[in-house]
Amino acid sequence: MQLEPQIKTQLQAIVEAARERRAEDVVALDLTDVSSSLEYFVICTATAGLQLNAVQENIREKAQEAGLPRPSVEGPSERWLLLAFGGSIVVHIMTKDAREYYDLEGLWSDAKVLDF
Repeated sequence: MQLEPQIKTQLQAIVEAARERRAEDVVALDLTDVSSSLEYFVICTATAGLQLNAVQENIREKAQEAGLPRPSVEGPSERWLLLAFGGSIVVHIMTKDAREYYDLEGLWSDAKVLDF
């Protein structure tokens, strides 16, 4: 399945925003074929506290520039922050420990990994 140009631009903006703030292991997953309610996940690793916050702020800014609505925020905790942009894109910013513990890539191993 081909990504819609607008979604591709938005996902790319989020991935680049995470990388600009030195988030590690940035992964974008296409869940459209494996979930009836979720579309896209972006998962990345940040150290706790300041970097988690810096990554989150940069993602919010770049996502809005790319035309996404203000995200709703789950958390935040010292280990994990979730940004939900409407119903289509969910961003998980996690510490290394939280990412290993929750293993979202393993949970959604049937999802297509998108390359940016």
